[in-house]
Parts: sequence; structure tokens; C-alpha cells
Amino acid sequence: MGVREILTEWTAFRHECIKRRVYFSLDKAKKKMHLLKGLEKILLDIDKAVKIVRETEQEKEVVPNLMIGFGIDREQAESVAEIKLRHLNREYILNRTKEIEQLLESIKDMEDILASRRRIYTIIIKELEEVIKKYGQPRKTKIIYDAQADEPEEKQPVDDSPIHIFFTKEGYFKKFTPLQLRMSGEQKLKEGDQITHSLDSNNDAHLLFFTNKQQVYKTRAFEMPDSKAAALGEYIPSALSMEQNEQAVSMAVTRDYKGFLLFVFDNGRIAKVALSGYDTKQNRKKLINAYSDKFNLFTIIQMEQEGEIKLQSSNGRILLVSTAELQTKTTKNNSGVAVMTQKKGHCIVDACVYVKDSLPREYRYRVKSLPAAGSFLGQDEAKQISLI
Repeated sequence: MGVREILTEWTAFRHECIKRRVYFSLDKAKKKMHLLKGLEKILLDIDKAVKIVRETEQEKEVVPNLMIGFGIDREQAESVAEIKLRHLNREYILNRTKEIEQLLESIKDMEDILASRRRIYTIIIKELEEVIKKYGQPRKTKIIYDAQADEPEEKQPVDDSPIHIFFTKEGYFKKFTPLQLRMSGEQKLKEGDQITHSLDSNNDAHLLFFTNKQQVYKTRAFEMPDSKAAALGEYIPSALSMEQNEQAVSMAVTRDYKGFLLFVFDNGRIAKVALSGYDTKQNRKKLINAYSDKFNLFTIIQMEQEGEIKLQSSNGRILLVSTAELQTKTTKNNSGVAVMTQKKGHCIVDACVYVKDSLPREYRYRVKSLPAAGSFLGQDEAKQISLI
């Protein structure tokens, strides 16, 4: 709403508030007037009222007898019956009944307010003036009428040149241009570390680092410095100011947030989440509840389109699963669905995108429905794979 509409709505709101307030006071004044009218009738013969009360044998008959004796209703009689003995004198009753004239004027005034929109607006203005006197402060800003709007700054174009990205198991990140990669030698890694992601991308790509605390940290590739083959690279927990004892366990790279992520848990469950669920308009650097914490995460697989993945259990069984059979969920931390059943003491030991014809007689590892246990690798297949 604009300023005019806001003021119109606020005025209508205050109009109703004042009407309700006046109506409440009017109702209260009329009730008081009604009781005073009954007291006025008692003034005609106070001795009669005392005699009725004194000669009534039962307490519950006092009010009905007063009603009959003075022609008043129950509320008026109740009010008279509650008067203290010391107040049953002409002076007290005359002082009370003098209020009738004031009440009549007050009731007439309030009825006039309820019937007059102009008078209600006058009350609104008066109350606003009182607020100004009590709480008003000098203006802290100035209105400049001849100011000219500054021209918007031109956005610097983002470098979208090709790059090659490495990410390691220990959480180290490296970025190279194609020329630097060709000129570099063997990549230096921390002892016991290994490269888990090696891919071509662009310098304007979004980097999503998933951690062991079910959070994801987001940055852009151009915000990360170029690396050298002889260096370990950027340690992501430090570079992105992660929490204490928080480690980066996987990475996703995207330019348009198309495709999906497969969260593979070691018990054989898989959660399929649209990558667009991690896109935010506020350019947030950190998202919580990035994936489910109900099960131990084995790995995260990023895919741009439907395909097939290979799962292998510690008991030697292998299962090929079409990602089209898995429903994409909008909730990032959903617990997924059971895909590969695991016997007690066994878990997933390998999960990757399946390359067609890399397994002999691959039809043996496909099933019609999930979940499934998969099939053992035959001796002939094992020999062929070992030779490859």
C-alpha cells in the first residue's frame, strides 16, 4: 500500500477503536443511571425501605419485597439492599442522586459522538497532538528537493574463463587455468590424502562444500585463489571459516543449479535432492540441514541428468540402479529411500556413476524393483575386470 492507503486504513482503525471505547463508557454510564434511578425512588420514603428490610423474615425475600414496595426492578433492588445502614440517610441519598444530572449530560454527549464522524475525527486529532507533545522529537534527517540520483555503478563482468578444479578427501581445494595445468607437474598432496574430485569448469561457477555437520558452505570459483602444483591448496574449513571440528566431506560444482545430488548412506539408502534446492536469492554463504543426519553419509554423487549408478556392498554384492527410479525430493534433509539392502555387519563400500559396459553381463546386476540385495561378481567377471 502507498502512504495514502496506509493513512486511510489507520484512520478507519482508530475510528472503530474510539467508537468501541465510547460505546463501552456509554453502556457503563447507562447502567449506573439505572441504579441511581432506583435510589431516587427510595428517597421518597427512606423509613419505608428500612421497615421492609426489618420486617422481612427471610433474607432471600428482601429484594422481592423492595421491588414490590417501590416498583423497582431486581438490579435496582439489589443495589438498595446492599447499602450500609449508616448510608440510609437523606444526605447520602441526595448526594448520590445529584450525579443523575451529570450522567444525563455525559450520556447525551457520548451518544452525539457515536452519531458524528466529525467529532470522532476531532478526538483522533486531539489524541495525536497529545502524543506529539509527550513523545515528539526533532526530525533527524533532511529532505533535499534538488538532489540528483547517483548513477548506478556498473557491475564488473565476472571472469568466466575455463578452469580445472581439484578437491581432496582431507578438504583441500586447488584451481588451475588450462595453461597452468599443462605446465604443472605432479600434484602435491598431504600424506595419506587423495583427490576425490577432478573436473573442468568455469571461473564463475558456484562451489558447494558439504560438511560432516550436515551444512553446506557456498562460494564462487573466482573468489578462490589460483593454486600451484607444489602447494597443498586452500584448506576449505579455514578458507570458509567453518565451525570448530567441522570438515568438508564433499563438493558440488554448478553454474545453473540444474541436475540433482544423490546422498548415498552406508546402510544402502539414497536421498535424491534437486540441486536447485541449494540456490538462494539472498546469496547466503551457509545453509543448514543440507542433508539428513539420521544415517552415516558414505558419499555424494552429482549428476546433471538421469543415468545409472553402481553400488557395492562390503559382502561383495553389486547393484546397478537407474536414478530415474528414485523420486526427487524438495526437502534437502529427507532420509531418502532404501535401495540396496545390507545384512548385519555390512555396509556400502563403493558408489559411483556407472559407465556402460564396464561390467561383463551387466544385466545380472539390474533388478525390477527396489530395494534389492544385488548380485555377487562371478569369477569370470572378476578375472576380466582385474585384467582391465
